[in-house]
Amino acid sequence: MPLTIDLRDRVALVTGGTRGVGRGITECLVEAGARVAVCGRTAPEPGTLPDGTTFHPVDVRDADAAAAVVDAVAAEHGRLDIAVNNAGGAPGTDAATASPRFSDRIVALNLMSALHVAQAANRVMQTQDEGGSIVNITSLSGMRPSPGTAVYGAAKAGLISLTTSLAMEWAPKVRLNSVTGGMVRTELFEDYYGGPEGVAAVEATVPLGRAAEPADIGNAVAFLCSDLARFVSGSNLVVHGGGERLAFFEHQVG
Repeated sequence: MPLTIDLRDRVALVTGGTRGVGRGITECLVEAGARVAVCGRTAPEPGTLPDGTTFHPVDVRDADAAAAVVDAVAAEHGRLDIAVNNAGGAPGTDAATASPRFSDRIVALNLMSALHVAQAANRVMQTQDEGGSIVNITSLSGMRPSPGTAVYGAAKAGLISLTTSLAMEWAPKVRLNSVTGGMVRTELFEDYYGGPEGVAAVEATVPLGRAAEPADIGNAVAFLCSDLARFVSGSNLVVHGGGERLAFFEHQVG
């Protein structure tokens, strides 16, 4: 019997699910058969989401608003099986001069918003016979130095730690895992790396020879939410194409 990722009859919520990595996650969950609701601060253009996907405007940094959108999705569909905390990001800044307000907002978006959504989702999932699955999207910045985005990296490191702790606290009904992505080809990828030549240079540092596509992250999320991963909890699945090339490789002989 072939192994398949079958999420039919599952209801999912994806934060920041309208573009970039979030859009890739949304499309993969829909392809696997899930009914998907996405949320974010900015509504997508009409008709741009996959068929059957619903959008909820919300700022998940607000704990009450995050709880309300979780409850709304659960009420609409009668259940909530999957919650994906994808909302996040940060502009580059010098940590020495970053304002307290800036740092607070980065932590709120990349760490606290995930906790708010997870808490609300857990309250729903604990009442369901089948429980549920929560996946937190993190970054390599949370696993190694992150100069220029130090607070972002610290928040993502905290999210990885939070995932492992909640996996113990909320078991056995709710599984929690994280997916740590490397470079991903989102809408702004080429601009960020200075055009095609810059992209070619940075992709050459990845052992598999390219950056991830949003669907690569989405496929990892779909796996973790499926029955194929029913004994996987408290794990961090790193999707980075083999890692970042280490500088000393350039100086090795033989």
